[in-house]
Amino acid sequence: MTFADLMAMKRVSDPQISPSGKWVLFSVTEVSLEKNSKVNHLWVVPLGGVREQGLGIREQSQGARAQGSGSREQGQGGGERQVTSGVGESNGRFSPDGKWVMYSSAEGEGQLWLAKWNEATGTLSDDQMLPSIPAGADGAIWAPDSNHFLFTAPVYPECESKAADVAKRVHEEALCNLEHAQAEKKSPVKAQIFESLLYRHWDHYEGKTRSHIFWGTLPRVRDADSSASLRNDKVEPKDLTPASVVGDHEAPTYSVGGPLGYAISPDGKEVAYEVNLDKVPAESTNNDIFVLNPEGDVHAAKKVSTSPGSDDGPQYSPDGKWLAWRSQARNGYESDKFDLVVMDRGTGIIRNLTKPWTDWVDEFVWVPRSDGLLFTFPSSGDESIASVPVDANDHNTGHGLLMHEGELGSIVVTSNVMVGTQMTAERATELFEYDSAHLNPVTTAMNEWGGEWTLTHTNDDLFRQLDLPKMESFWFPGANGTKVEGFLIRPPNFDPAKKYPLKFLIHGGPQGAWGDAWSYRWNPELFAADGYVVVMINPRGSTGYGQKFLEEVSGDWGGRPYIDLMKGLDYAEAKYPFIDKSRECALGASYGGFMANWVLTHTDRFKCIVTHDGMYNPQAAFGDTDELWFNEWEFRPLAKANGKGLGVREQGSETQGSGSRAQGSEGKSKGDGGDAVVEQAKPARPWDFYDRPASEDPFRKWSPMLNIRNAKTPTLVVHGQRDYRLDVSEGLQLFTALQLQGVPSKMLYFPDEGHWVLKPQNSELWYKTVNAWCDKWTGKGSASR
Repeated sequence: MTFADLMAMKRVSDPQISPSGKWVLFSVTEVSLEKNSKVNHLWVVPLGGVREQGLGIREQSQGARAQGSGSREQGQGGGERQVTSGVGESNGRFSPDGKWVMYSSAEGEGQLWLAKWNEATGTLSDDQMLPSIPAGADGAIWAPDSNHFLFTAPVYPECESKAADVAKRVHEEALCNLEHAQAEKKSPVKAQIFESLLYRHWDHYEGKTRSHIFWGTLPRVRDADSSASLRNDKVEPKDLTPASVVGDHEAPTYSVGGPLGYAISPDGKEVAYEVNLDKVPAESTNNDIFVLNPEGDVHAAKKVSTSPGSDDGPQYSPDGKWLAWRSQARNGYESDKFDLVVMDRGTGIIRNLTKPWTDWVDEFVWVPRSDGLLFTFPSSGDESIASVPVDANDHNTGHGLLMHEGELGSIVVTSNVMVGTQMTAERATELFEYDSAHLNPVTTAMNEWGGEWTLTHTNDDLFRQLDLPKMESFWFPGANGTKVEGFLIRPPNFDPAKKYPLKFLIHGGPQGAWGDAWSYRWNPELFAADGYVVVMINPRGSTGYGQKFLEEVSGDWGGRPYIDLMKGLDYAEAKYPFIDKSRECALGASYGGFMANWVLTHTDRFKCIVTHDGMYNPQAAFGDTDELWFNEWEFRPLAKANGKGLGVREQGSETQGSGSRAQGSEGKSKGDGGDAVVEQAKPARPWDFYDRPASEDPFRKWSPMLNIRNAKTPTLVVHGQRDYRLDVSEGLQLFTALQLQGVPSKMLYFPDEGHWVLKPQNSELWYKTVNAWCDKWTGKGSASR
């Protein structure tokens, strides 16, 4: 596989089933290297069309991975086809009456468009922009009456009108926002004044606008033939979250990859939304769920969630009796366990349905009968589906499990079919269909459901031409003897008689995981394609191995996770004789970038290092990050037991691996650190530790900068200017230190990228530079006998 192959793949996402159950509408992103662009369009595919078994489903969560995930009939297609062709369309949603599709358009500054839907032919027509919708509108969902809808748009909080008449107030606000936007665009002064924290987030400065949730009304009439059509009159949307309700906060709370933050009840008389109203949102993850009547007084919004931690992703049950959402117990801890809770709307009683569950709930949907829910969860490198009845208790962990090779997600369910996305490490995302005449996961184990089918085949022709070796799993004893999982991918045209150089990939998060999943940014198959073995370890902090395993990274960034990684590589070298231990490079991004920096300063076993957007100086990084809650939690000291600090590690050696220095390992006392987790009481701030020795200050204890004089390994530093999670100064400091010490080093700087490299031509340069660096220091990516 080449980079051009990777960019040629159509990226499938966001399936939606039509009200009749005949069609699936979904999004496809296509990349143009020449134009340096990504364009998204809407596609459709018929349900129950060309069927081809291919999920590789298994009934157990552990054990050997099946040698294949179902064969695909050559030349067969799923009947999918493109139905929009503008400048970019996404988030397509069917109206409940089946007459319309509303979608977001990239035209201008972003708008909502509406098109007529023909159920018989599966086509769209008469696309037109909705009038009176603010620029930047996105995320529309329909109310049950097919006449109202929710969406989000950026507004100027000061434009809230005090007019008593609703229509007048809405009109004044719309006019004020338009005037402010035009004035700001024309002004030559681009300076900003900050008076509170979270003034920038992820890859952008917050500016003067805030996201609000709007209640829109479709300006619609019926023609004589009963077909749907639009009037030309303006029906301006109502702001449900004005500044007098949410202050200077975003509604819903901004989240990268999180669930939808609002929902509409089945009778259309209530809206639920999430918002964080804490005084300093940069320190808080306390999202709460509020409900209100969209036609009533927005100031009557009522908070219904009670957890001090994050509550997000509200969804009403189809019968309207329940409101469900994801919930975390602790404020400030973004990686606390996500539980699935339900509230009886009649009594207000909230129950936790997944309390006995050991892993996160990632996404969830109601089953049509409202007596249970399906949810996805990480599981040892996979993303699987489980079901839970609405009457679950502390001893009920769920009825059905759909375990499979790879990752399932974006699930949608009707009375007789489930549709979602599926991918593996050697196969990009496609849609799957999983159906049965008695689809009810509350009373029927999932492995008794009907057959599973690959629904779309958007990349079949390309994948038939590629040699993509299957990912292998292995387990080994990590720090303190804890079982840890690793993965290996062999190079194409593998010859067991040869020795191959190795790329050792370290994942970010740290609460993330490698697994049987496709990626366009750090693609293991592409890393292996030019003659490398690729090894990936899921050390302490990784998701999919229980909350206890996950929490053992906080306060211990260079401790147990580092030991897990080194032991994992030791194990792989011993198990797989085709690995050339003298030609290994370590590569990591985000937390993986921190760990690459830690590896750089604590072992000489690697021929080269690639560190992307990594933390180098934790004390400095505290002051220029966006989400302070992360550093305030992750750099808390480990809790003490019997009056002794558990987090102090002596500079000894339990497992070093070939060529490593006796630094930063587990320590002479194997129990030191044990199963300790961080203190719960107080957020960590660097100045609170200045009167303590470095061994008791996590910001100094886990500082690659304070160990940089040990660095000898050739290092490629990568950083983006618009990375506000880990400021570009982290990369610049590291590169400066390496240059001054004479360590072979190079820096790849992206002035127009954030934490991720997303632009196609930038991505091409990234892969070329990273692979060339590895080739240079391993003696080219070729195998030797």
